[in-house]
Amino acid sequence: NSVKKSLDSDFFTRLFVSERKQIALMADEKSHTRVSRRLFATSRSEMEINMRKIKYLVMDVDGTLTDGKIYMGNDGELCKAFNAKDGYGIHEILPQEEIIPIIITGRTSKILELRCKELGVAEVHQGIRNKVQKLKEILNEDGLENVAYIGDDCNDLSCMRSVKEAGGVVGCPGDAVKKVVDISDFVSSRTGGDGAVREFIDWVVENK
Repeated sequence: NSVKKSLDSDFFTRLFVSERKQIALMADEKSHTRVSRRLFATSRSEMEINMRKIKYLVMDVDGTLTDGKIYMGNDGELCKAFNAKDGYGIHEILPQEEIIPIIITGRTSKILELRCKELGVAEVHQGIRNKVQKLKEILNEDGLENVAYIGDDCNDLSCMRSVKEAGGVVGCPGDAVKKVVDISDFVSSRTGGDGAVREFIDWVVENK
């Protein structure tokens, strides 16, 4: 019996150690993936991206500043969830760097208006079908090379391509669609509504 108890104890000890190693390995792989995604960049060299030119941060909303879920009730949209770290970056960090926040979105939301008022975002453009045209109208005499743009879905692609071709910089949340990820200079380790915009802001500022 004592031999059996010893063997049983040894078996469970080895099983516990094995499981702990597997958990640690999975955590390490997850961490490595997050870091890799955080440092993702296209083949463009740093010389091709002049962060010092950046004067505007242009943001999509659903799936970028939020998690992309649309909570509907009988009377329409019920709520949106925004990230406090994103908010701090927009309200506190961007003004210090003299970068103007701009929001261009295809949907219309009173909730978004309230959030933008809270953050001091004056350039809020909702219900926009042609984002490139609207952005050029907003910039007036400034060029697209002065823009850092972050979006998550196919309706952002035309704007992102135009900004990138002009010499601006483009980024996306970690859960953006593949076509957006492929074109992005920066892919956040965070998902939409979970600090992706803040990571993008920090990256732009660090390299400015």
